[in-house]
Amino acid sequence: MIVEERRGFSIVAYIVLGVGVIVTLFPVYFALVTATHDLQTVASGRAQLIPGRELGRNIAAAWVDGAIGARTWNTLIVSVLIVAGKLVLSTTTAFVLVYFDLPLKQLIFWCIFVTLMLPIEVRIAPTYQVAANALEPLQSLVDLVGVNRLALRLFGREIVLRWNLLNTYVGLSLPLLASATGTFLFRQFFMTLPSELAEASQIDGAGPLRFFVLILLPLSQTTIAALATIMFVYGWNQYLWPLLITTRESMATLSMALVSLAPQFDDLPTWNITMAGVLIALLPPVVLVLAMQRAFVKGLVSSPH
Repeated sequence: MIVEERRGFSIVAYIVLGVGVIVTLFPVYFALVTATHDLQTVASGRAQLIPGRELGRNIAAAWVDGAIGARTWNTLIVSVLIVAGKLVLSTTTAFVLVYFDLPLKQLIFWCIFVTLMLPIEVRIAPTYQVAANALEPLQSLVDLVGVNRLALRLFGREIVLRWNLLNTYVGLSLPLLASATGTFLFRQFFMTLPSELAEASQIDGAGPLRFFVLILLPLSQTTIAALATIMFVYGWNQYLWPLLITTRESMATLSMALVSLAPQFDDLPTWNITMAGVLIALLPPVVLVLAMQRAFVKGLVSSPH
């Protein structure tokens, strides 16, 4: 008899799943309930588990106080740029690693894979320095080879290369593209495809680019959907990096808006407004995950065989 047919194990499994669901969803429910009450109820200090009637008013207040409209737009742009950049880098890199006979190909892959151990928080200082001037490595090279000395003699001026990415959408998204998650995911998927596909495309006269665009990408739709969902949520929830490189309110993101809504030590405990802002921030990624659920799961676990 298999485990699934044993009534006792089924009951235990349902209990474990139920507890897991409650533990996972209770904070969301508590935030929702808090967002429905007025300040007086929230300030009383008693936990409220029954919804109130102030949800609409609190959402309107959070929208205005946190400038959520503009910051949601910034967050959406950054998230879309991260998704697009990750997909382009991941698919092309995996395509080269799987279908091209490169020397030291395995070493290259493992060098890419090691970047999983270097999240943005670890490399925050050098990344910020590069974002402050993206052309600094090229500037160092120009100084090293003596081009600036020659320019100073000929023209009386040195060559100064600067590209400031602070307070820009490029600066908010570009440093977050460097990870091996997508490359690993697409590499594993491409390796499950039969080699006859590439051979047949060569016989038909299709070049590498045509094979990539017309055959590999259509077969990778569910994998693309899975990675796009993961990366959108990843970009949507970014806080530390936007906090560091944005000094203008016009470039602030939604996570920063939630922090501004949180009451400080000497402020009124307006947690109802804060939780209303949290609900607004939760809505887009939740809708996306629910809409992409089937493709997301299929893209992570399925194979063409």
